[in-house]
Amino acid sequence: MARGPRRIAMLAFPEVQVLDVMGPLEVFSRTSRWLVDQGRAKQPVYTVEIIGLKHGAFLTSSGLRLHADHAFAEVGGGLDTLLVAGGVGVAKVRTQRPLLAWIRAQAGKVRRLASICTGAFLLAEAGLLKGRRGTTHWNHCEAFARAYPDVALEPDTIFVKDGSIYTSGGVTAGMDLALALVEEDHGREVALAVARELVMFLKRPGGQAQFSAQLSVQLAEQEPLRDLQAYIQDHPSADLSVERLARRVGMSPRNFARRFTEEVGQTPARFVASVRVETARRLLEESSETLEWICEASGLGTPESMRRAFLRTLGIPPGQYRARFQST
Repeated sequence: MARGPRRIAMLAFPEVQVLDVMGPLEVFSRTSRWLVDQGRAKQPVYTVEIIGLKHGAFLTSSGLRLHADHAFAEVGGGLDTLLVAGGVGVAKVRTQRPLLAWIRAQAGKVRRLASICTGAFLLAEAGLLKGRRGTTHWNHCEAFARAYPDVALEPDTIFVKDGSIYTSGGVTAGMDLALALVEEDHGREVALAVARELVMFLKRPGGQAQFSAQLSVQLAEQEPLRDLQAYIQDHPSADLSVERLARRVGMSPRNFARRFTEEVGQTPARFVASVRVETARRLLEESSETLEWICEASGLGTPESMRRAFLRTLGIPPGQYRARFQST
């Protein structure tokens, strides 16, 4: 863990999309609070701030006002992660040469540079996406491709990482990206805990709709069932039949199935299936293990049963999923 808090800054401007700004910053802020509350950090691990064209208040596209802590010209170094928001105001600021020059300069200083939604237009206009993979809001992909044909656009992905530069899809995809950055810094357990705090899905790289992670993070209210959910996620290859799970919490199978469904919002079998698919997804993305090994590790059984589960849940077979989304 880094010494002192990491400085997370969001570049925003008049007519910015307010959720592009506040969603990702809330993810980082909530992570800091969770780590301190859990005794895992003595001080906040992140600080968050807004950088604007000028210091002070400005209007967002919704009519709400945000406050810029600093004008961009006042910020030299010291940022850990720079996020660039999107919104209708991008059309005006993408022609401002001093701002684009500042973004280019920051790209050489920060640990990570990321865009939210149509903020990708600013990164592309600054020349930072040339020859790189990237994405943006699905509704603006056609215009983006016309304007920047030298960018390898991936229109159906939630977010794309290419080196130290990240681009994300529309609006709330920025929160998915922020969760992924938290996971890079503090691990999957922390990212999942923050997702639960924010009542979000912990999403991995994938399409904006059909490839979103299927793992529900809704927690049961009662401790035995909540602990059982954690056990299932930690042991996807175990015997997770209703009878065996009911025995772990000291209930009859019928009562257990009823109580679990009431509290979690889905049947035990469906929850187990979603955990196993999510585990297989993660292993396909992050490892080069064989499909047979992943089937065993995830509890999905045979390659054919995994294939059926992927087609039913994600709409594509495991091999195609890995070819498209495996980390490089």
